[in-house]
Amino acid sequence: MNYFFVTALQAFLPVVLLCGLLWVRRPAPSVRALIWVNLFALTIGTLAGISLPTAQPVQLTLTLLQLLALLLFLLSQYSASRRMGYCWQALLVAGAAMQWSKDPNLSALTPAGVINTELLLNLSAVVLAVVIIALSAVLTAMLVRRLARWRWPLLLVLVTVLLLPLCGQALLLLMKLDVLGLTKTRLSFVAQVTNHAPWLNYLSVLALGALLAGFVRPLLALRADYRRLNTPIPRRQAIARYRDARRTALTLSGVMLVVLAGQLYWDLVASQPPRLSEAVPVTIASDGLVHIPLEQVRDGKLHRFVWVADDGKAVRFLVINRYPDRLRLGVVFDACLLCGDQGYIMEGNQVVCVACGVHIFIPSIGKAGGCNPIPIDDWRLDDHELTIGKPALVAGVNYFTTVITLSVTDPVDASKLTNTKAEYKYSYGGKMYFFASEANYNRFRAKPTQFVPAAAGNTTEGE
Repeated sequence: MNYFFVTALQAFLPVVLLCGLLWVRRPAPSVRALIWVNLFALTIGTLAGISLPTAQPVQLTLTLLQLLALLLFLLSQYSASRRMGYCWQALLVAGAAMQWSKDPNLSALTPAGVINTELLLNLSAVVLAVVIIALSAVLTAMLVRRLARWRWPLLLVLVTVLLLPLCGQALLLLMKLDVLGLTKTRLSFVAQVTNHAPWLNYLSVLALGALLAGFVRPLLALRADYRRLNTPIPRRQAIARYRDARRTALTLSGVMLVVLAGQLYWDLVASQPPRLSEAVPVTIASDGLVHIPLEQVRDGKLHRFVWVADDGKAVRFLVINRYPDRLRLGVVFDACLLCGDQGYIMEGNQVVCVACGVHIFIPSIGKAGGCNPIPIDDWRLDDHELTIGKPALVAGVNYFTTVITLSVTDPVDASKLTNTKAEYKYSYGGKMYFFASEANYNRFRAKPTQFVPAAAGNTTEGE
């Protein structure tokens, strides 16, 4: 829900603030006409964003037209025509709607083709955003009418905020079409001015905050006016003016807080990927097995463990009792052949893949295929504990990418180093050895039994 609220604000808030400034020097628009103009512009802009070709020349033409429109908008501020005001209102809202409709995540308003709770919540978020946007425009116009000198600074700031990402898009398209050469400076500019949609809300709040700060002095002056008056009727009129101005300022403060809270919550909480629960470290016992007490894993919750291989690779695995009425363990690696090692979390009574969000049918955990976690083959269960053999865990090393930094010793000259900084390594007898130099690596490789006891198993060359 929060995503649709925040992205609707990002797409429309700066534009609608411009619309509020648009009417400061013009006759007040008809509310009914304004509603119809906005609905028409939203419809046309959305349809254009969905149906227009995505070919790069077409997108470049549209971007250049939007740049030109914003510059012409500034020139149009010297006109007080109401009809021109309606035209610019329609163009600005249509442009914002066209950009918003290109968001591929809008299809997630509901995952099903029916009206359900999720759809209603997401639509409610959009409606709330529309209310906040409309209030922002009206309040901005009301304050700027009282603070005429703020009109042009706000116009220039908001137009610049909208121009920069459009310039970045145009420059990127020109480079893709080989009209301009691809350079590091140009790419850096594109990266800095595009894909920063969250800042649109922060900058809008900052602009509104500056306007509100500028309104403090006139507000205090209104309060001083009614306190100075003793005549009943003029005093009541002055009190009404002060209270009306104070109500405007408080409402704008509330709007700013809602926008800021929504964007901060999205940035700091809602948009963050799920965190994996802490993995319990396990080690290989002298019998070559990992021992896990049965009472630790029979409660039906997802239990995460980690074993660190000789080369520092962290191998995570999961244990879960798949049925509430009997003991049937699922013992699997915390990774998927399709999605990699981002892992799985438990939400309520469901296991979810962090990478793709697929909900896993818990009784199927331990079976191969699909987005199920990769099964561990060699494990045993008795009345007291679960045991897993080292070869079974070693088989999962290639499924994981996390490497733990370990202190290791070069077997040739006994020098100390870390596994992550060692340039040379060699697997012998089922154990990984690290070397401080190429000479040590070659000596060990030529005759490993000279440095370590002979061990069974195949040798595998590393780096």
